Amino acid sequence: MLYWLLYQKLFPYFRFFRIFRYVTFRCVFASLTALLIGLLIGPFVIDRLRQFQIGQYVREDGPQSHLKKGGTPTMGGILICISIVVPTLLWSDLSNPFVWLVIFSTLAFAAIGFADDYIKVVQKRSLGLTSKQKLVFQFIASGAVAIALLVLRGQGAYSTRLMVPFAKNYRPDLIWMWMGHIPHAPWLMAIPFVLFVMLVITFSSNAVNLTDGLDGLAIGCTIIAAAALTMLTYVSGHAVFSDYLELQRMPMVSELVIFCGAMVGASIGFLWYNAHPAEIFMGDVGSLMLGGAIATVAVVIKQELLLPFIGGVFILEAGSVILQVGSYKLRGGKRIFKMAPLHHHFELMGWSESKVITRFWIMALVFALFALTTLKLR
Repeated sequence: MLYWLLYQKLFPYFRFFRIFRYVTFRCVFASLTALLIGLLIGPFVIDRLRQFQIGQYVREDGPQSHLKKGGTPTMGGILICISIVVPTLLWSDLSNPFVWLVIFSTLAFAAIGFADDYIKVVQKRSLGLTSKQKLVFQFIASGAVAIALLVLRGQGAYSTRLMVPFAKNYRPDLIWMWMGHIPHAPWLMAIPFVLFVMLVITFSSNAVNLTDGLDGLAIGCTIIAAAALTMLTYVSGHAVFSDYLELQRMPMVSELVIFCGAMVGASIGFLWYNAHPAEIFMGDVGSLMLGGAIATVAVVIKQELLLPFIGGVFILEAGSVILQVGSYKLRGGKRIFKMAPLHHHFELMGWSESKVITRFWIMALVFALFALTTLKLR
């Protein structure tokens, strides 16, 4: 919106507005705008959530130290969503289809989380949406993203080839081209790609959701992951850097740098109120949304296989739950961890909440830095 006004409309008359053509400049402004929105409307959102008595429900079978958090305003993901979407609309080129795609994914997963939170908190049902219901909605949203990418592939704006870390010359295509033309059912060739995208986005969304169990833990890791994605997106859309690093050149994805910058700013703004002891929780509306947004950007810039490193802590948290459940079912009730997700295991080992959070942030930073180094180790 502002990009259209300041650069496309006013630039011919005021040469100073030339600066708004650069994605780096607009990324900084988007990040600052998102931060300011979060800081300014945060108290209003917290106050309104308190007035409507939208408080966090704390499970009695969790760590006893968490019981005092009951009643803390939740559904703060609404604040994060506004802080991401508004700056993206203001500072990005809205004629770019990838911008609308990531906005759609962000809003779709926010809506799923909102429905779950609304049922749990407002309607006072302890379970919210069932696991099956959430998965169905997540698969529908991520499937729509996959179909949109297939349409963009047909227009030459996207590729279904994977970029494999450490193997620059190995780029398998997820479209089954070897099957040739299938009469009456050409869509069968795209099934592997659609399923892959659905699994990546859905798993990432739930992984962030599982990580959101301590004050500032998930949002702090999101800041680090979003910052890494900002750099990865920039080099993917830059002619010189993408050629030097032997990445697939995708000029149109450069506008997603603005979206990633807004995610960083929005997350920092939310952390201001979510830092221990938290004044507000993001709820499923925030965690499902952030996981879906991060994965969608990774899929668009062809860094799906790098996502486990970009969001390494999220993967560890989700993996701990899978291992715990698997061990309990297959080993006759025996558990691997004292409690899952992983952050609760360390709490029960005697670590303070602040220590767990800080150390997990450090791990997230190490994972993200390793993800960036793989760009050169190819």
